[in-house]
Amino acid sequence: MKRFFGRLPHGAVYAAAALSLAYLLLVRFLPFPEPALRADMAEASRIMAAATAAIKDCRESRGVPVDRETDPNGTGLIGLETSAITTSAGRLEAKRTTTNPNFAALVVSLFHEAGARRGDAVAVGASSSFPALIVATLSAAEVMGLEPLVISSLGASEFGANIPGFNWADMEDCLRAVGVLAISPLARAIGGEEDVGRDMSLEGWALLESMIRESGVFFLEESDLERNVASRMKLYREGAGTRPIKAFVNIGGSWANIGTNSEVLKLRPGLASGVFVPPPAERGVLQAMAAEKIPVIHLLNIKGLCERYGLPWDPRPLPRPGEGPLFRCAAAGSWPGAVLSAGYLLAMIAVIVTTRRRLT
Repeated sequence: MKRFFGRLPHGAVYAAAALSLAYLLLVRFLPFPEPALRADMAEASRIMAAATAAIKDCRESRGVPVDRETDPNGTGLIGLETSAITTSAGRLEAKRTTTNPNFAALVVSLFHEAGARRGDAVAVGASSSFPALIVATLSAAEVMGLEPLVISSLGASEFGANIPGFNWADMEDCLRAVGVLAISPLARAIGGEEDVGRDMSLEGWALLESMIRESGVFFLEESDLERNVASRMKLYREGAGTRPIKAFVNIGGSWANIGTNSEVLKLRPGLASGVFVPPPAERGVLQAMAAEKIPVIHLLNIKGLCERYGLPWDPRPLPRPGEGPLFRCAAAGSWPGAVLSAGYLLAMIAVIVTTRRRLT
């Protein structure tokens, strides 16, 4: 490319540069009509922002203050470095990054790419290590008219939903109370090592066990991986009824969801492709779904997720709902955007062809 442009007259190079700049400015600033997908993405972002505000208010009303040192954007979705219900290490910057309300827009886009449409059922396997990603997924499902079939674990890694007096179950209660999101999980587990909290303090384990039993939600307490996954798959199928499961969303690194085979660590975040399916004894729900040809949305490796989809890393302040490169890409998918892109390509071809004729 450098050799080619180096042979062109300066006027042609300037013309190509001017066309490119004009195209970028038009894509950035023209008020394109919103295609349905972009409108859903923007609405999901707004719902996530409203849900986050509700969680923050509820948290403070329960006497659990927001620590502005670890949570400078004041979301209320960042937990403690350590606690009785903490399961493993976690990266604070990654947890803060996921509080961006535009993650809900990303999930809308991923659901759409996976082929999920209004009325469909989607399975969700969620670790409480990333409560913001659970909110993002539920917000996306709400806007798209999907039924999320959620199985969550309450143990959480550092800075996740690991506050004993305000964990993910408490956040669910808050959202139901204000009517922002309707949440009715299929089942809960303690989570952590072998999904039964072997890496958790006895105090934390007892707290979560009591909370799950008192909630009346089905309690998953199976430490054998193959049987655990089979139980989860059965619950998802029963929840879907006669409908096919159109996608599986994995949130975090739950033992039951990602399994024990190290190949899962190579899996690209986002809409996954080429999922390696290990033997049943090493298989998590993610691989079990892939074995049934169900699209997998893998929400882990947050840095890689941001790089792949153009979301900012650890932003301060948080981006406004509905704004950013993610939405400009969606705008370019509308028919005016397509016309503009086609015009730009034709103009560039014209410059190159005209210049070549002059050179010959």
